Amino acid sequence: MSAVQAKPLRIVLAKVGLDGHDRGVKVVARALRDAGFEVIYTGLRQTPAMVVEAALQEDAQVIGLSLHSGAHMTLFPAVIEELKKRQAGDITVFGGGIIPDDDIAELKKLGVAEIFTPGAPLEEIVTWLRKRFPDG
Repeated sequence: MSAVQAKPLRIVLAKVGLDGHDRGVKVVARALRDAGFEVIYTGLRQTPAMVVEAALQEDAQVIGLSLHSGAHMTLFPAVIEELKKRQAGDITVFGGGIIPDDDIAELKKLGVAEIFTPGAPLEEIVTWLRKRFPDG
């Protein structure tokens, strides 16, 4: 008798807005793939609607956003709002980038599950995802 393997957690990673700095998100994508997650990186200059559409098409459970542009208080909420508009509020949103502590608290109130700032160990992100999605 063989055990049924759970489907790996599917994560869409994106750079939303005009931010062209993508080295960090590529490092995170590789670490998450190495940890056994299915990762879809949408690339640079995505709109909130494009990111949500990709998550829906890919049947993703998670969206990870990387922002270094300073527009995090606009773009994170826009993705959350687009998810609600598309009746996909069950998709978890997390992110990282240059985000002040006060803004992190506000983003969490708005529905962002977690924020990882520069220098966060990659294993911290993996561990957080495994705790939040034990079956993925």
